[in-house]
Amino acid sequence: MQYLLEVEGVRKAFPGVVALDGVSLQVRPGTVHALMGENGAGKSTLMKIIAGLDRPDAGRVTLRGRAAMIHQELHLMPPMTVAENIWIGREPLTRLGLIDHRALDRRTVELLAGLHLDIAPGERIAEMTMARRQMVEIARAVSYASDILIMDEPTSTLSEPEVDQLFGIIADLKARGSAVIYITHKINEVFRIADEVSVMRDGRMIGSAAADSMDRDRLIAMMVGRELTQLFPKDNTPAARVALSVSGLSSRGTFADVSFDVRAGEIVGIAGLVGSRRTEVAETLFGLRRATAGEIRIDGVPVEIDSPATAITHGMAFLTEDRKLSGLFLPLSVQENMEVTALSGGFVHMGFVRQRQLMAACGALAATLRVKTPDLFEPVQHLSGGNQQKVLVGRWLLTSPRILILDEPTRGIDVGAKAEIHRLISGLAAGGAAVIMISSEMPEILGMSDRVMVMREGRVAGMLDRCDANQIDLMRLAAN
Repeated sequence: MQYLLEVEGVRKAFPGVVALDGVSLQVRPGTVHALMGENGAGKSTLMKIIAGLDRPDAGRVTLRGRAAMIHQELHLMPPMTVAENIWIGREPLTRLGLIDHRALDRRTVELLAGLHLDIAPGERIAEMTMARRQMVEIARAVSYASDILIMDEPTSTLSEPEVDQLFGIIADLKARGSAVIYITHKINEVFRIADEVSVMRDGRMIGSAAADSMDRDRLIAMMVGRELTQLFPKDNTPAARVALSVSGLSSRGTFADVSFDVRAGEIVGIAGLVGSRRTEVAETLFGLRRATAGEIRIDGVPVEIDSPATAITHGMAFLTEDRKLSGLFLPLSVQENMEVTALSGGFVHMGFVRQRQLMAACGALAATLRVKTPDLFEPVQHLSGGNQQKVLVGRWLLTSPRILILDEPTRGIDVGAKAEIHRLISGLAAGGAAVIMISSEMPEILGMSDRVMVMREGRVAGMLDRCDANQIDLMRLAAN
């Protein structure tokens, strides 16, 4: 069968690192070709070369037609509308050379209807959830009618119904003869939609095979170069002491009457569909939002948390779900991003920073989290999305928090790093930390949580013990 895309011996080097080393890849028309590999394996660099965004140092790319790319990090312009974002640079014009807004909206309505997306063309991106923004990014890529569509972690912000909707779009693209290169860390998605699978590691192509000839264990071993025997380690034993107590917490117009306890050494998972207001509750606990009612107690003592600074003084840490918007300082180095929360703690003596100890601690955490970077002075914006997430995790681990709030802690993280982060979380809980973990991945929630709180439309729909929790009951509580 004729290949739609052929990549032969592609090499690409950046200062201090060889990103691609003699990589070859073949993609057939009308297929989904999954591309797997740990963060820093070279997947995104290869896709940028295929899409024409980067030039290879050596090798050849043969493409019949055009390639459109959905990036892992969204590239939409928040102040503009959905229609303006989709057709920017390709807007229909009037005879006078002005944008024909009626034709623009009509074209957008037709595109979105064909994709079964209930999104208004005039809606502004700034007012949309991350999940709806992702669907707009997908619609924009589809609008190019390309022979190859590259999807880089497209389901990272989507709920299960939205994932089903995306897979329906992919099925339609296949039926038209288009090919989809699908980058994901979610192994279950590979076996659900992929026809072929290629695995990269350390800038090299490890191998390719038909998806139905692979199994989960073989795929993981190819990705990480070793067996992962325990993806969800559980070493913690919750104590009787309640470290955090939340009673009747409310934020007018957002969520209401949220109550739960977290014991020292316990991991409480928070599950729910997109729009269930899990993140808003976490932000209120950390002082990023103002509560309009309710009480928060830490170790039995009522506290008023009016800012993140106050939360940090109470031993709290909060890993946000959007690393670029509200987490990282992109132009700063790995070291600077990791140390920023620790500069007022044990690494400061009499007003002076113990720089040697702090750098050693940052280096040790970077090694533990397997952050792929030339050194600690590399600007964090040069790292892959997954490695950026690891830096953010490391930042909070430096503070040795007593109460740790994690919002999608392994989003964009490869399977090997997930196991390492899970082990760190379990270890923190084993050391007495109280952990709240929001996750859209059911296996993560079920595998890591001692108890699971399910939210629906801004309210607590139920609380399940680990021994009673299963995916069916969680989805029933989340969706009813």
